[in-house]
Amino acid sequence: MKYIALIFIFISSLWSLDLDWEHDLNKALEQAKVQNKSVYFFIGADRCRWCDRFYKMTLSDKKVMERLEKEYVLLYMNRDQHEVPDNFEKYQVPRHYFLDSNGKILYKTRGSREIAGFNALLDEVELEID
Repeated sequence: MKYIALIFIFISSLWSLDLDWEHDLNKALEQAKVQNKSVYFFIGADRCRWCDRFYKMTLSDKKVMERLEKEYVLLYMNRDQHEVPDNFEKYQVPRHYFLDSNGKILYKTRGSREIAGFNALLDEVELEID
């Protein structure tokens, strides 16, 4: 059991080092207003192999990280650790929401994506919200 906890802490610390994730919706929205950006809201869970897969394959890619940080304020909530607001679905993770700086949902989807698929999703989102 100790090893599982240590692995979880290690993985959680990796997530926090690579991308600058906010964990509070209101703070993310404030940052989005100041930075004139939209919010990318990623919802995951402790025991979600698809969330882990998405992180390891896609969110750890340097070009994906650069694109996300350039275009979005990043918000991550773990449904097992954070209070996900009621207007967001927290099951069937990973969940991806794109919000304007007022919190309006501009685009939503779910599922793990490889790098090319996630970049295509970001392109699609840009077309939808522009």
